[in-house]
Amino acid sequence: MRFITTPQTDLTYNDVFLVPSNSRVTSRFDADLAADDATGATVPVVAANMTAVTGRRMLETMARRGGLAVLPQDVPSDLAAEILAGVKSCHPIAESAIALDPSHTVHEALQLMTKRSFGAAVVVGEQGRPVGLVRPEESQAVDRHAEVGSIMAPIPLTVEEAEIGGDAEWGGEARSAALREVFARCERAGVDLAVVVREGRYVGVLSKAGIVRSTIYRPALDDRGRLRVAAAVGINGDVAGRADALLRAGADVLVVDTAHGHQLKMVEALAAVRSVSPAVPVVAGNVVTADGTRDLIDAGADIVKVGVGPGAMCTTRMMTAVGRPQFSAVLECAEAARALGARVWADGGVKYPRDVALALAAGASQVMVGSWLAGTHESPGELLTDASGRAYKESFGMASTRAVHHRTRADEAFERARKTMFEEGISSSAMYLDPRRPGVEDILDHVTAGVRSSMTYAGAASLEAFRARAIVGVQSAAGYDEGRARAQSWE
Repeated sequence: MRFITTPQTDLTYNDVFLVPSNSRVTSRFDADLAADDATGATVPVVAANMTAVTGRRMLETMARRGGLAVLPQDVPSDLAAEILAGVKSCHPIAESAIALDPSHTVHEALQLMTKRSFGAAVVVGEQGRPVGLVRPEESQAVDRHAEVGSIMAPIPLTVEEAEIGGDAEWGGEARSAALREVFARCERAGVDLAVVVREGRYVGVLSKAGIVRSTIYRPALDDRGRLRVAAAVGINGDVAGRADALLRAGADVLVVDTAHGHQLKMVEALAAVRSVSPAVPVVAGNVVTADGTRDLIDAGADIVKVGVGPGAMCTTRMMTAVGRPQFSAVLECAEAARALGARVWADGGVKYPRDVALALAAGASQVMVGSWLAGTHESPGELLTDASGRAYKESFGMASTRAVHHRTRADEAFERARKTMFEEGISSSAMYLDPRRPGVEDILDHVTAGVRSSMTYAGAASLEAFRARAIVGVQSAAGYDEGRARAQSWE
């Protein structure tokens, strides 16, 4: 990456832009989004280790589309192990719809269907065989206490697992052809959802959108063909014990996380993690300087997480004046990390696809996204509606009073009260579901479309080439505003 002119101040994503170059990349599909770090991600987007963002559904969906999600450190180790093992058992293509027993009630079905973006639940009978489908339309104007077995619709289309590619190469012609045929069967049957079975037993579902995505994205898989998962470890308590439990449950990446990563306790925590596993990819943060980056790499980190205060739920900069404009922080830290053979993740400050592209151009191997993903079907929160009927989920910062209160639930009452006095985050914020992009996959489509297009403008077919070829300029606030689309005419 190079600048048109040398900047005189630290810069945010809004302060900079990318200049187009002569390009021989003729299609956006020729742009390879695989991260060049040790995580195995095929898409450079990470769902943040925030309680309001990442749980079982986010882990599964992100990995199926090639990204990673990080299970928060606040999840108790025994529950975390259960979640990670569960995601590891999920199918790499077929999506895990809500599975109900015929005796479940309509009320239960309606509550659970909001957890998936395709709005359906599969009714599974004896011997694990799918016997029906429940959608919101089947559930209207019926007794909420009625059993779903009495109102379910027939399975619209059944597909054998072998018919969606089997052991065919990911991204290869054989798998693509198999998925195209399943899509064609859906078209001929006039349905938008197929149920996948293995010898008659329920495996998952394939939506038409999911079929198309499976020809564009490659899932992030471990060497046994299972979905990749990441989990966070704090710097307090039994660090080695939690790291060991997470690894035994199948974690592929560990994230050692605290708001201020450039400190002695982080170095000690990294030593504890490395005592458990010298080989597992370890991410550590957060920092915003080259010195902080080098120190964490020297302590055992493979990847350093960059960002202090740019997140939507974070009040650190307003409370403490500590932090740094994110683009400059990523640029400096990435240069320091790459000089040592390590990498950085850009964490926070992302509001549009352009911000992801800029972070990657600055040298990040991946970009962590938080609050943007909190307002999706796959985030852990309950779906709520405001007075006007708009759907939203609550988000909150991981250093907020709400998060600290949850994290210290086992502490003595007085000490717990003392700790909640120190707040550096918002305790409740409404993250509205975008009707156009209500699911995390919709947002991934939006982000990756922008990044792929950025790469073609730069003439880059890989993220490594993108970093090398990117030309960045500095703009005024008016320059940034000029590039914004308008929803209505000028006054």
